[in-house]
Parts: sequence; structure tokens; C-alpha cells
Amino acid sequence: MKVLLVGGGGREHALGWKIAQSPILSKLFVAPGNPGLNQIGEKVDIKPENISAICDFAVGHNIDLVVVGPEAPLALGLADCLADKNIACFGASKAAARLEASKAFTKEICEAASAPTASYRKVKSLSEAKDYLETLSPPYVIKADGLAAGKGVVIANSRIDAEQAAADMLNGQFGEASATLVIEEFMQGEEVSFFAFSDGERLLPLVAVQDHKRAFDGDKGPNTGGMGAYSPAPIFTDTVLRKTMDEIIKPVIHLMRERGTPYRGVLYAGLMIHNDQPRLVEFNARFGDPECQVLMRLLEGDLLPVLAAAANGDLSGHTLAWRNEACANVVLAAKGYPADYEKGSEIKGIDGANGVENVVVFHAGTKQVGAQLVANGGRVLNVTATGKNLQDAVSFAYHGVNKIDWPQGFHRRDIAWRALSSAE
Repeated sequence: MKVLLVGGGGREHALGWKIAQSPILSKLFVAPGNPGLNQIGEKVDIKPENISAICDFAVGHNIDLVVVGPEAPLALGLADCLADKNIACFGASKAAARLEASKAFTKEICEAASAPTASYRKVKSLSEAKDYLETLSPPYVIKADGLAAGKGVVIANSRIDAEQAAADMLNGQFGEASATLVIEEFMQGEEVSFFAFSDGERLLPLVAVQDHKRAFDGDKGPNTGGMGAYSPAPIFTDTVLRKTMDEIIKPVIHLMRERGTPYRGVLYAGLMIHNDQPRLVEFNARFGDPECQVLMRLLEGDLLPVLAAAANGDLSGHTLAWRNEACANVVLAAKGYPADYEKGSEIKGIDGANGVENVVVFHAGTKQVGAQLVANGGRVLNVTATGKNLQDAVSFAYHGVNKIDWPQGFHRRDIAWRALSSAE
């Protein structure tokens, strides 16, 4: 099977790493890839948002399956373009990807499907925002309606800060993505990332992962795209799994199909868990990053047939098997992230980190410049490790981190702290 993997971050490196292990893979192309991913797949110099060029390449190279990593190409209609050319795509259609591309749309779907989530209001002006904020208690949750690269959410502890965040967004902080806002009640609990494969009708649940959104130890600092992740998540009990599937995932997938916009691909549900009750924070139309790296390390067997089955609309007969282990992922980011950061600093020691027992390093924001590997993004590396339990996985991961020589980077030292402290 000839596969084209779209994207070039840590999530895509992990997906490519797993796909490359498939005995039915004949050729893997990556568009555009990264220095790690390009070691296992052939680089195609096309940006993920260049829909027509990706479709032309897929047709010209007789691609059997396109696997889409990031959300932007899905929101732009890549899956629809490929469907018109009879090429299978693991990734949601433009209509189905609205579950990520519009937070207001997701809220409307949750209402129609009776899926538990936070109360909210959609607003398009600062006066509307102020009126609704007046009805809420702190902290306040302000979200850009559209795609903002994981940065369009502000949790404000004061009304003044909340109103300022709303004003900034409405004044174009995230361009068209924040022309409309969703303001929500704040939900208490622990956040968990849950994933399920869908063929439009049937579902195949994956395991839950917890990530760390804040930049610094102790869950302090600004929100990021994720500074690390781990699994298993102790708070995600069998009861929570059942409620998540029965009250959120199944009703939404059923409703999307009824509406004539069946959802195919992986559905990522960000959940808030409180007293064994899951409530939806948000949907994403793709794997999470850094959660995907953990999932790929724990998944046993061949992923490729499952991706193809979901893309082709028939997951019947397929199952997933998981290693009876834990996994931790530590993100190394450029100093200054998620605000301004410098590019171009040299990174050394990745081979040493990969040499540590149970460790695999996935590239995210890296670039090859001659013989040098340099930082080329905010989140730059993912050091993942498995272990017989979470404590071992975390220890192996930080042993790998300590092998990397990159003074211009930083990372959290407390990945999985909540799960580890609850186990003591």
C-alpha cells in the first residue's frame, strides 16, 4: 500500500513511525515531513494547506491512502478533494471537520445530541461578551470560534482580564478565527484526551491520555499546545469510558451521519472529568499533539489496515490491542514559547537519547541545515518512553531528555505529576 502522510510535526512523526512498521506498506511519502520523519518516508515538498497540489500528487503517484495529520487541511476540504478523485483519505470531510473548525458549531451539535458540556454563549461584539460575562463567576473561559493553532483559549481569573481577552480576540488577535467568540462557564475537574476511530457509523475507541497545557511546572504559566503527555490516565475509569462513549461520542457520530455529514477519521474529545462524569471541553478532528506520540508508542500490531478501513467506511472486524505498559512524553520547547522565540539554535544528543532504554525521540519543530540539526519551531522535540508503570516511563523519558544538549530549550520536569502523586 502506497501512503501519503500529510504534515510535519511531532504527531506526524509518531504516525509515520507506526505506519512504517506495517508489513502491507510498500511506500511512504511525507508532505512535507521533518528531519526525523524524512528518515522513514520520502519527503514531498508540498505544504499541508496546498490542497490542490496534494491531490495532484496523490493522483500522479497512485496513492492508496492519504493520512492527514493537522487540522488545517481538513478544514480546507482536503478529504473532499481526494474523494472527488476516488482516493481514500483518513481524515474528516470539510463539513465534518467543523467539529474542530467552529467551537460554536460543536456547541450546537452537543445541544442537539444532548451531549454534556459547559453552558455557553456565542458572541460577536464586546457588549455581548460583557453582558454574558456578567452572568458568570470566575474563572472565565473565552474561546476563539475558529482555528487558532491551539492558542485561541484564555482562562481569565478576573472580569477585567476576561473582558480584555474578549476585546483582543474580537479586534483581530487571531484574524477571522476570533471574529466570533464562545464564552463558557468554567468546568471543575481534570482534563483528559480521549480518541475514537470512526468510519462514519462504527466506532473503535482508543485509550485515554492526559496532557499538560501550561508552560511551566505546577501547571503554571501560559497555555500551550501541550508540554507533555502520559497514559494511562487514572481518572479515566471504566465508568467514565462507558459514559464518554454512550453520552458523547456515539450520539455525536450518529447525529453527524443523520445530518448527511458522516465523520470518518479519528475524533478527539477533550473532556473534563468530575465525580466520574465526563463533559466535553472541545472536539478536534485529528490526533492530539503531544497525545498521539503516546498512543503510537502503546499501540500494538498494525495500524495501517485500521486507518484504511476507517477511510473506506468499514471498521467492522477490526480491533486494537494495547501494550500493558505506561508511556510518558516530555516536550522540549524553545525558550519563550508560546510567545516569541528564536529559531536556528543547534540541537545535539538526539542519538544518545534514542539510545536510552525504551526511549524514542520524535521531531516536531526541527530543521536540517547542512550537518546541523536546528530548532525551527516552538515545540521542537518529543522524548517518549514506555515502562512497566508510569513512574518507570517518566524516569526513562527524563533520562532521555538529559542526553539532549540544547541550552536554548526548556521543558517541564513534572510530567504526570498528578497521576504519580495520586498513586503514592
